[in-house]
Amino acid sequence: MKRAFSSFVRGGNSALPGYKLSLAATLLWTGFFIILPLIALTLRPWQDGIGAVVNELHDTRMFAALWTSFSSAALAALFNIPLGMLLAWALVRGNLPGSGLANALVDLPLALPTAVSGITLATLYGPQGWLGAPLAKLGVVVAYSKPGIVIALMFVGLPFVVRTVEPVLKNLPRDLEEAAALLDARPWQIITRVVIAPLVPALITGFGLAFARGVGEYGSVIFIAGNQPFHSEIAPLLVVVRLQEFDYSGATAIALILLLTSLLALALVGLARRKFSVWGDGA
Repeated sequence: MKRAFSSFVRGGNSALPGYKLSLAATLLWTGFFIILPLIALTLRPWQDGIGAVVNELHDTRMFAALWTSFSSAALAALFNIPLGMLLAWALVRGNLPGSGLANALVDLPLALPTAVSGITLATLYGPQGWLGAPLAKLGVVVAYSKPGIVIALMFVGLPFVVRTVEPVLKNLPRDLEEAAALLDARPWQIITRVVIAPLVPALITGFGLAFARGVGEYGSVIFIAGNQPFHSEIAPLLVVVRLQEFDYSGATAIALILLLTSLLALALVGLARRKFSVWGDGA
C-alpha cells in the first residue's frame, strides 16, 4: 500500500513528477466547484415533485422572460460579429496611434463591474442622456425597452468576439491577400474568400461565447431594461424575483433552463467550428 501511494505521488510511469497527484487534485477541485453545483441545480427543481415542475411549464411570465433573454442575447451577439471583426482588424492591421489604449479598452467591459456598466448605459441612453435625448427627438426609444437590453448585451459581449478573432487574424499570412490580388481577384473576393473564410470558426466561437454571456447577464441590463413583465423583463431578474417570493423550485427551474441553453449553445459552437473550418485537419 505504501509503495503504491509513493508511486502515485511520484507520477508512476509519467515523465512528470507528481502528475497523477496533481491530476487527482485538479479533478477533485473541478468536481467540487463545478460538477457538484451543476448536479445540485439539476436535481433541485424535482425535489418538490413533478407537479411543481409541471406548474412552472404553465408560467407565461417565465416564457416571456426567457424569450426576452434569448432573443436579445442572439441579436446582440449577431450585431457584435461585424463590429468585433472590424475592431480586431483595426487593432491588428491598422497601426493607428493609441492602439495600445484601444486594446486595453476592449477588455474594459470584462473588468468593469456590471452594475457600473448598467448605470452608465442607462445614463447615456436615458430620456435626458447625451445619446438618449437626440434619439428621443427622432422617435427612437432605447432606455427601458428591448433595444436597451440589446445595447447592454453588445457592450459586455463585444470583447469575446474581438479576442477570439484577433489571434487568428494575427496568424493570417498577408501573402495570401497579395497573391489573390496578383491573380486578379476582385476586392470582395479577397475579403470573403481570403480574409473572412479563415475567420469563420473564430467568429462562430465569439458568437457562442457572447450569446452564452448575454443569456445570463444581470447587472448591466436591469438598469436600462425597465424590467416590465412580458415586455422587458429578463430571465435572470425573474430568478431573483422568484427567490424573493420563496419560490425556490421556480427559480431553480429557470436557472436550469438558462444553464442547459448555454451548454447547448457551446456544443453547437463546437459542431459549427468543425463544419465550417477551412484550415482544419480536413482541409
